[in-house]
Amino acid sequence: RAVGAARRRKRALEPARNKATVKGRVVKSAIEEYHKKKPVNHLRENLQYMLKGRFVANRAITEQILAQNRGRKSKDQPPKKAVKKKPEGTVFTEEDFRKFEREYFGRP
Repeated sequence: RAVGAARRRKRALEPARNKATVKGRVVKSAIEEYHKKKPVNHLRENLQYMLKGRFVANRAITEQILAQNRGRKSKDQPPKKAVKKKPEGTVFTEEDFRKFEREYFGRP
């Protein structure tokens, strides 16, 4: 107990370092810090490397790599290509329908 009290008294007598001062600190540039922590995108270099070689990956693999590199948000996704439907036409003509009516319903 006595030893602990002596330590506390000794610590209380020492002047505490003022933490509000900038003495002894190195001022860092905010721009340098931003550039240090900025994520680096290696996609372009990797694609150039892949396309440079003799073996070119098939389209499905390159699409998969590009999809992994995109963000997961909907705004990062490319618009989906809609499948165009051909206009539905009929094989039968008006004459075929008239002929069918005559045969089925017995009308002239």
